[in-house]
Amino acid sequence: MPIQPAGAAGIKGTVELFDEYRAGLADLDGFSHIILMYQFHRSNGPKLSVVPFMDTQPRDLFATRAPNRPYPIGLSIVRLDSVVDVVLHARNVDMLDGAPFSDIKHFVQPSDQSNGMRSGLVEPGIRS
Repeated sequence: MPIQPAGAAGIKGTVELFDEYRAGLADLDGFSHIILMYQFHRSNGPKLSVVPFMDTQPRDLFATRAPNRPYPIGLSIVRLDSVVDVVLHARNVDMLDGAPFSDIKHFVQPSDQSNGMRSGLVEPGIRS
């Protein structure tokens, strides 16, 4: 299982929507990237302290992207290759097969990026 889309470079996947949402896909294929919101459907309930991947120290849940959350929602920015019928073909996919999707949003620069952002943990055990 890749961690985040950056760790899933080139991994392909599809999102299949119900036919009732077909008309809502008409303009989506003009975007290179989309934001997928989905459920961590194999989550085992919240854990308020976790040791994140590539770290050695326990961290508070809300300072991580661990899937065991009070409301287990995932968010990934993926490359949209094509829209065929009601199926989105994407790359850099980091979610599990069968994950139920909550929403799809288009990614727009610079609205979805900002200068001066901080990521919290720069290196394991060091906060920025």
